[in-house]
Amino acid sequence: MQGSRCKGMRQASSFEGENSRRWPLGPRPEAQGSKLAPESGLTLVELIIVITIVAILATAALPFARFQLKRQKERELRRDLWEMRDAIDRYKDASDRGGIQIKTDSLGYPPDLQTLVDGVDVQDKKVRFLRSIPVDPMTKSQEWGLRANQDDPTSDSWGGQNVFDVYTKSSETALDGTKYSTW
Repeated sequence: MQGSRCKGMRQASSFEGENSRRWPLGPRPEAQGSKLAPESGLTLVELIIVITIVAILATAALPFARFQLKRQKERELRRDLWEMRDAIDRYKDASDRGGIQIKTDSLGYPPDLQTLVDGVDVQDKKVRFLRSIPVDPMTKSQEWGLRANQDDPTSDSWGGQNVFDVYTKSSETALDGTKYSTW
């Protein structure tokens, strides 16, 4: 009985040996003379071509990204200028209605931008016209160009009497070809 048992084991082991040489997807690569299948990876030339195409696409996208960044800064500048000019106009309206005590030479405009942030007393109530002085997106500072009502409209210097208008101190040119300082 033991002999038949061993005989069956030998047959099973030889059967397993044959199957162990087979790969699930076909013959082993060694059986083909140690050659790997051609679709097993990328060649150096293919990698160089792919990298070149990706580099060309990235180079084409770079100016578009810069254009978008500049457009975003322009939107921020327009919004900030509109916000400050609206605050100046609301201050002027309140002074024209007699709610704010003003100096005679100020013509009802605020003396500076900080007054719009600090607020003034209007009929026993503190009214603020700006939450804070916005940061100029072009110069990255809170320093804005100011014009008084008495100043020349093309002047770059502020007379100091009042704040009639604000502009950026940036000398760059916008996407539409105008200077930011003229906005």
